[in-house]
Amino acid sequence: MTPPERSPERDAALDALLVRVPQQGWTRAALRAALADLGADPADAVLLFPGRDGELVEAFIDLIDRRMTEAAGEMSHLRTPARVRALIALRLAQTRPHRDAVRRGLAVLARPGNAALAARCTARSVDAIWHAAGDRSADFAWYTKRATLAAVYAATLLYWLRDASEDDADTLAFLDRRLAGVGQIGRLRRRIEQRCARLRPGDAVA
Repeated sequence: MTPPERSPERDAALDALLVRVPQQGWTRAALRAALADLGADPADAVLLFPGRDGELVEAFIDLIDRRMTEAAGEMSHLRTPARVRALIALRLAQTRPHRDAVRRGLAVLARPGNAALAARCTARSVDAIWHAAGDRSADFAWYTKRATLAAVYAATLLYWLRDASEDDADTLAFLDRRLAGVGQIGRLRRRIEQRCARLRPGDAVA
């Protein structure tokens, strides 16, 4: 899936913009003010981000994806579920100072006209998490893993927006419960598949 345009100038503008989003939102005016804060020409706003507020939010989410991946470190000693859990925890910790910006960004993506954009952003983020966790599946499991994680991550993110606990402790406990539930479903599915595989055609009861 093709990511949005990337450049050091766009990343710097986004970092400066995050300070202003809680009060001004993901707006062109906030972007121009952020560029002025950097000592850049506010008129460059339309050159860096020619689209509307959805483009700003998409670029911000892509920046989160990249920084999560860059900070992930070595995880070969962990099992895959623990890697996924660690990556989501890292992602939340990195964005904790910008919780209001995340909240406003989700509000932008929740608009009816941005449904396709929201789906793309979620798909890329989930894919980034799985890739950072070391998953390279290319079969049907690719779709099921990502669909499952998308549901878990979306629920966790919404919980996190309301979480006032220290170091996101309540959110991480919520995430653990969701991941445990996914694991139970996966184990049950595998047992059913194994039993079905052992059945011979004549074993079925009409």
